[in-house]
Amino acid sequence: MDIINWQWTLIIASSLLLFILSPLAKTTEEFFKAVHKRKAPNSLVLTGSLIISWIFAKSITNAANLGLSFGIVGGVAYAGYYVSFAVAGLLIYKMRVVGGFKSIHQFLTTKFGKGAMALFSILIAIRLFNEVWSNTMVIGSYFGETGSSNYYKAIIVFTILTLAYAIKGGLSSSIFTDVIQMVLFSILLMVILWNIFSIDTFSVTDVVTSGTWSFELGLNLFFAAIIQSFSYPFHDPVLTDRAFISSPKVTRKSFLWASLLGAICIILFSVIGVYAQTQGFKGQAAVEVGKAFGVVILLVINFIMITSAASTLDSTFSSFSKLLAIDLGMVNDLTFGRASMAAIAILGTLPVFLEAEILSATTISGTMVIGLTPIFLFWNIKVPKMSFYLSVITGLVFGFTLVFNVFPEALIFTKGKYADLLWVNIWGILSCNILYFIPKWLASKNIVLKTSSVS
Repeated sequence: MDIINWQWTLIIASSLLLFILSPLAKTTEEFFKAVHKRKAPNSLVLTGSLIISWIFAKSITNAANLGLSFGIVGGVAYAGYYVSFAVAGLLIYKMRVVGGFKSIHQFLTTKFGKGAMALFSILIAIRLFNEVWSNTMVIGSYFGETGSSNYYKAIIVFTILTLAYAIKGGLSSSIFTDVIQMVLFSILLMVILWNIFSIDTFSVTDVVTSGTWSFELGLNLFFAAIIQSFSYPFHDPVLTDRAFISSPKVTRKSFLWASLLGAICIILFSVIGVYAQTQGFKGQAAVEVGKAFGVVILLVINFIMITSAASTLDSTFSSFSKLLAIDLGMVNDLTFGRASMAAIAILGTLPVFLEAEILSATTISGTMVIGLTPIFLFWNIKVPKMSFYLSVITGLVFGFTLVFNVFPEALIFTKGKYADLLWVNIWGILSCNILYFIPKWLASKNIVLKTSSVS
């Protein structure tokens, strides 16, 4: 039995098992809010769900490749994005306890109006759309060359099987299967690391001393990740949906633990890339290391990709159905929720056949939404509605300067890869914050002028 057949067995068997084990949602509370037997997820379940839903196939591929390129510095740099959990956990806790808000959409509508909520919804719908194809294309690449029949078959079968159990239970299914997938991920990662460190020529010392702590060799990405962590989590409904289903204290605790443990998982996975660097491997780090260790380890790595991609995909389906049914108030029933899941699965898979280039799910979209930073960081400060649009549109403009490579080089003060990413984000976030508060400043000046004229 060749490796491709083993991979098909893993995908089909694991998906069928998850379908059988997944709870059947019979109410909208179960389907959209993961309420099971009138109980919300506890901190252990919520923490595991948060971590695995963010350790998606694309992210662990990136982590391994950054380990290959920059040593352990690359892994630490990429793990910087997991500060997002701490930021979101602390801010949403305050928004719920002090502000009394029950969702991000309620907060935006209350403070900035329906237009702001609609623009925000478009941004997160694009995010969810991208999540589908960016993860399934990684899975397809393990079955064949891009564009081959095996590549397309794997993507279609994987998407349908994941959709099946997601449709069965909605967010309840997603969180339930996340726990299983998190346990699997942890065991499989330990198996890989055990094999790597069992080699005499590779040790923890090699990992610690790999890479150079300089801007050129990883720190550009690290600081960009930290900056983006103040806006990035809020445009990801997979994360924010989980911030409103349990009690505020359980949620805060879960998000803080997820920040730490998620970062550790990413750093540990980047060790695969560090090992690949010491062996002089080229190309996709995880694939090359798998091949070097033989069929069993290659299958373990493939299974990690399948597990992580499935956890993100089912969460994406759940978040999209909640966005339409609950957040946008279209039709709050199970049939509509399940139909919207099928819709995003189909629409999100179409770019695969159009041969769309994979955009990094973290760097570029992360830059485009930096305008959300002051909106959530200063959520309790009263500002005019115009502040929302000025900040969000400015963030989009800076994002596009990065996409089209038109940002002035004179404003980039470090060298190496990701230097443009770092400085676009630095200047962008400064601009967004200034423009966010300008309408408030102008309004206060206007009041002062009126007061002085009366006196």
